[in-house]
Amino acid sequence: MDHQSRPGVYAKKARRDRLIRLAQRHPDWLLGFEDEVWWSRLAHPALYAWQEDTQPLRLIEQTVARDDPDPKALACYGLLARCWDTQGQRREDLWLRFVEGRPVSAVTIDIDFLTWCVQQARACGKRAVLLIWDNASWHDSQIVRAWLRQHNRQVKQCGQGVRLIACYLPTKSPWLNPIEPKWLHGKKRVAEPARLLSAQELEDRVCAAFGCPREPHLIQPHPTVQKSKKAA
Repeated sequence: MDHQSRPGVYAKKARRDRLIRLAQRHPDWLLGFEDEVWWSRLAHPALYAWQEDTQPLRLIEQTVARDDPDPKALACYGLLARCWDTQGQRREDLWLRFVEGRPVSAVTIDIDFLTWCVQQARACGKRAVLLIWDNASWHDSQIVRAWLRQHNRQVKQCGQGVRLIACYLPTKSPWLNPIEPKWLHGKKRVAEPARLLSAQELEDRVCAAFGCPREPHLIQPHPTVQKSKKAA
């Protein structure tokens, strides 16, 4: 339910709903709900299942061996891509990119992911992506905002490409982003009750659960080390 108790929620929800209506009227536009998620190899989601009294379903608590080279959790960026054809029929896909290592600089990963989403949208014949995401600090950073302005300016100047129109959701409003329940149900579908999955097995299960291909990992850039200059 879209609860409207906090100041500012109504205005941002209204802008989100306006973008949804615009996407429904423009077949060459794409509506994208973006979010980041961690896929844990250890934590189990809350599960409900029919079971026999004599054979109850049990989730075994897993541990990671000291020599296990895989991370305990995998960082992942996702875009729930929706579009409507000329008959008003909706199509929906989930685009995923896992991150190599821990995304310390989320701003850089954000820009890399958005660049890839633009390429995907262009391959689908789209002219604009109406991007809806939360107002996390890295989404709302000056670097990302400047990159969005520069990208759209370049598209306008050259007359080709895919525009990105960003809409920021209110703080702590996951019900306004339909990608959130996708993560919840996906974690239940990939859960392994009896053994510890490797990072590759977990990634394969996630991609299979959402019917999307495995893409190369987004790479976290190494920090640039500035060498101090000695006085002459």
